[in-house]
Amino acid sequence: MTNTYKELLIQREALEQAIASARQQELAEAIRKSRELVAEFGLTVQDIFPAGRGAAKSAGKSNGGKVAAKYRDPATGQSWTGRGKAPKWIDGKDRAQFLIA
Repeated sequence: MTNTYKELLIQREALEQAIASARQQELAEAIRKSRELVAEFGLTVQDIFPAGRGAAKSAGKSNGGKVAAKYRDPATGQSWTGRGKAPKWIDGKDRAQFLIA
């Protein structure tokens, strides 16, 4: 049986919702496990992200002029310097919530 265009669009929407829901559930579990490990081993941000904002900023002149990330997506860990075209995860949203402290 061949699906119509409208049926396929409905299926795609349902699949996108299922994907988003599964991602949120798995993300919550990953965060829970991560927090558990951080607490168990007494880890710090520098332990997990050793090339944090301070290190990248101080190394800026020696690494070919790369700019330190200014924004980070907490869901994926992706970062953006604030230069050039905004990535999809931040485009059109309040950027203050993504600022790297």
